[in-house]
Amino acid sequence: MSLQTEAEAHVLDIVRRARSSFYWSMRLLPGEKRRAMYALYAYCRELDDIADGDLPRAEKLARLEEWRREIAALYDGTPQHPIAVALAGPVARYSLDRRWFEEILAGVSMDAAGDICAPSLLELQLYCRRVAGAVGMLSIAIYGASGKAAAGFALALGDAVQLTNILRDLREDAEIGRLYLPGDMLDAVGIRSRDPADVMAHPALPRVCTAMIDWAEQRYEDAEAALLQCDRRALRPAIVILATYRRLLSRLKETELPAQQRVRLGKLERLGIALRALVLLRA
Repeated sequence: MSLQTEAEAHVLDIVRRARSSFYWSMRLLPGEKRRAMYALYAYCRELDDIADGDLPRAEKLARLEEWRREIAALYDGTPQHPIAVALAGPVARYSLDRRWFEEILAGVSMDAAGDICAPSLLELQLYCRRVAGAVGMLSIAIYGASGKAAAGFALALGDAVQLTNILRDLREDAEIGRLYLPGDMLDAVGIRSRDPADVMAHPALPRVCTAMIDWAEQRYEDAEAALLQCDRRALRPAIVILATYRRLLSRLKETELPAQQRVRLGKLERLGIALRALVLLRA
């Protein structure tokens, strides 16, 4: 088995084990693009696992610094890590911008450097741009979409998806000392504590959640507005992601936040959303 084949098998195993909501959207792509998205997903998963793992902070940051060197090696044509080897073909084939890989790494490093707790709105916007918008920018390049409208779509959808994830994971994040709700919003409703457990128990918290839902909905609307000016067929996988996460946000709206249990969409429900999105695309 060649090094490239081993690398592709490695990233496919990561994707399958993750059981990600993005799986069905990636499956819609033809072979080369699907393998490229698997490699991109594996890169993001690898960095997330480092930041969210149990290693001491110094070791987390050291491992992320290793990845900074691996990205440099990838663009120099000498990747060593199996994920970087799997990315080499897509980087060349789709002219993937090194900047966005480094932005993802910078976003994950924000988590690894210290538990994010009540960032400012500007800090949260930067975080979303790095950990989600950058992924969107790489994804549209793989899909074959380009131009200002496609970039606007990718960045808006990245924000919307990340805000939805923040709302879904409020309690889980609080249990590990993280709080992604903006301090500006907490202050606006009279929540002065920055202790995640205190914030979860505060009676004014639902008002902050409502404001976050409104923000996420606006970004979904921004994405849909940009989509009108894009090649919708090229963006089929992203349209499935939009439909899936918008349904998840609707489910969160029906739940008293912060939810006691993680709100999920079932496998059949996700598949149904994907199929309906594709039917509407063909209409």
